[in-house]
Amino acid sequence: MKVNRVKLFDPSKENQSKAVINEQASGILNWEDIKYPQFYSIYKALLGNFWTPFEINMTSDTKQYNSVLTETEREAFRNIIGLLAILDSVQPKFFGSVQNYLSDDSIRSCLIVAAQQEVVHNHSYSYVLSSVEHEKNQDIAFQTARKKEVYERNALIIEHYENFLNDSTIENLLKGLIASIILEGINFYSAFAFFYNLARHQKMVGTSTMISYIQRDENPHQFLTAQIIKLLIEENKDEIGFDVESFAQSLFKEAAEKENEWSRFILADIPEIDLDEMEGYIQYRANKCLSMINVAPIYEGVNENSMKWIRAYVSEGDDQDLTKTDFFEQKSRQYAKVTDDNGFDDL
Repeated sequence: MKVNRVKLFDPSKENQSKAVINEQASGILNWEDIKYPQFYSIYKALLGNFWTPFEINMTSDTKQYNSVLTETEREAFRNIIGLLAILDSVQPKFFGSVQNYLSDDSIRSCLIVAAQQEVVHNHSYSYVLSSVEHEKNQDIAFQTARKKEVYERNALIIEHYENFLNDSTIENLLKGLIASIILEGINFYSAFAFFYNLARHQKMVGTSTMISYIQRDENPHQFLTAQIIKLLIEENKDEIGFDVESFAQSLFKEAAEKENEWSRFILADIPEIDLDEMEGYIQYRANKCLSMINVAPIYEGVNENSMKWIRAYVSEGDDQDLTKTDFFEQKSRQYAKVTDDNGFDDL
């Protein structure tokens, strides 16, 4: 089934959309008159996460980068920043494209905010590198994304994004959204672990603070995408020409294997990170993300985070309080509180 691009404004139609896709509406958003109230809660949570890279004090990181980090750590630092840059360069464009095909303006607005946050994430990597590296090495880090081994690691996701952009069917939309959860729920996590590992050894704490802010944004992004997927399936059961569960399990398995392969390559010379624990963590993340879209787990018995030390930097699951802390100024600032009322308890 083809998914139609929505008009910007059609005053002859009602304001409230009756479905997620292929429904006519005026284009006027009244938050007090929306079909899916959960997206107002998601919208408020997204706004509560607002931050900018300029908030992070990088003074200590600038000093430590050359005086404390080993050359191995600096090389991993640059390569991982390059990897993250490609992911967060692509993601806002995908979100921005998808929203053009959604009839419901509350969902579209949430995706627009999420896309803006992805732009901030991408800027954060430039901000971090410009704080610690010479301009020549900054450029090398961002050229890393062009390398064959880095691109191929991400090609699995980008392929599904491109498929939807080239052929806007409901099947391609669902597959692209499932790929999006993989990008935000799995493909960042070995990279994040590297920075958290530095922080637990009192290195580059400013960078790890930035990464924790980014990761906290990714959680509601995953939840937002999962809600759209579930509604699309519910409203278009008879129009979906593939087995969503089988597809999701297969794609997540392939993505988890690629993530494990990548982590063993990029973190091989970082002795403090147990790569077997990392593999278990990736499998845990895969199961957790699948559960968000009501799909059965692919890794039996993997129910807990094997890298428990990461919780010191970003809590996950039911104990997540979405608190940000500036480690330099010792100032806490609250994100919008996640509660049972708005459905975020299953993050």
